Amino acid sequence: MAPRTTPLPANGIVVHQPLRGRHCAGCRRGPLPLLVMENGVPRCLDCADLGHLVLLPRGDTALTRRSREESTLSAVVVRFNRRRGRYERQGVLVEEDALARAERRCLADAEARRRRRSRDARRRAAEDARFAEAFAAEIRRLFPGCPAERARAVATHASVRGSGRVGRSAAGRALSEGAVTAALTASVRHLDTPYDRLLMSGVPRDEARRRIAAAVQTVLRGWSEGGLGSTG
Repeated sequence: MAPRTTPLPANGIVVHQPLRGRHCAGCRRGPLPLLVMENGVPRCLDCADLGHLVLLPRGDTALTRRSREESTLSAVVVRFNRRRGRYERQGVLVEEDALARAERRCLADAEARRRRRSRDARRRAAEDARFAEAFAAEIRRLFPGCPAERARAVATHASVRGSGRVGRSAAGRALSEGAVTAALTASVRHLDTPYDRLLMSGVPRDEARRRIAAAVQTVLRGWSEGGLGSTG
């Protein structure tokens, strides 16, 4: 069986979480929750001059890194995993003041990230609003008879960020005639024909589309010629 080694830098201080009760070879206190092996015998943290340090459990990489940067003295805490046959890090011991400073640095970064996310969200919302307006204007240009409110509703629906809808495709972002017409066609199909009722009654999608195709074209033709088309 391979020897139980701790994968740490040679100059790192290692503190163990023992798997069974151990007592300090110096002061005889125990069982010890944490210990340092010195010359093959266990020492409690006080006897090892580490008793003033506080434990920061693993999990927050940034806080751990900054705590060790701020702390003059630190140690890595490990525990042996019998099933995996290796030592695993459980956290670090650092000076309490160093941990407090590291926490303040992380909080400052978190606030900066929050402000950046807020700015990015406002920027994206403004971009989306401008794009939806342009999409609606293109609908009205191609189909002047389409009511303005309907054009805005179609544009907003088709251009939702991350939706995968036609407005977010490359053709949609380019305001191509095909993409704009496809978005409006889908709206007419669902809102101005019995298409949805046909689907709910079990009619296959291709057959349902075939049945309502003429009605869709009637509405689109009326809008493209400047008329009001069908409203339901």
